Amino acid sequence: MVMAMIGDKKINAGITVFPGSNCDMDVYYALKDVFGLNVSFIWHKDRLLDCKKYHFIVIPGGFSYGDYLRAGALAARSGIMESLKEYADSGGIILGICNGFQILLEAGLLGGAMLTNSSLRFECKTVYLKVLNKGTPFTCMLENGSVLKMPIAHHDGNYYAKNDDIVKLKDARGLIFQYCDINGNVTAEANPNGSIDNIAGISNGKFNVMGLMPHPERASEKLTGSIDGAKIFNSVIKYIKNI
Repeated sequence: MVMAMIGDKKINAGITVFPGSNCDMDVYYALKDVFGLNVSFIWHKDRLLDCKKYHFIVIPGGFSYGDYLRAGALAARSGIMESLKEYADSGGIILGICNGFQILLEAGLLGGAMLTNSSLRFECKTVYLKVLNKGTPFTCMLENGSVLKMPIAHHDGNYYAKNDDIVKLKDARGLIFQYCDINGNVTAEANPNGSIDNIAGISNGKFNVMGLMPHPERASEKLTGSIDGAKIFNSVIKYIKNI
């Protein structure tokens, strides 16, 4: 493990915790033990008194509030979300993974919605992702067109937005990842959930907030079968060091 430092100080990362979060410890392990960040949990009822304390915040996967009503709908109305909106507005970096992506959508930090997978089943398998925009904090160590291997585990990962909104998203280069095959071909067969345009990850207009359905924290060490998820976290670390 290499310590992630800015000068003589560690990079500080926060991980939100909601009732039903179940990937918070996975993210904690990856950020702390694999990447050497100074990591702390942020309870969903708390407000961030000092947003500048954190260089990076992750909303992890799970089933916040048991996915009651809609996945992420109740979590999006928790006390912490107002702080996260302020944090994002100030340029803070936020990564929402799986349920975290759903929460970002429900909170209006990203556009669109998540529908039930087209298979009507919980999908848990390895997928491939094509990088479409390397010009973000999350992809600055990647190349456009490169392919990443990562696992998914979700029931409601079928991303949807109106056609006009998809056009705007593409024009703003906010479409960051698409599901593809091992060779980078974006096909219907490579789409695990029916997501429109094979969308797997998107960002906001300032590129400091990204939602991603696959789990990079579960692809950060060789023993997990892929280290491609590490490229996303290492990109964030590199970006933070350079700002």
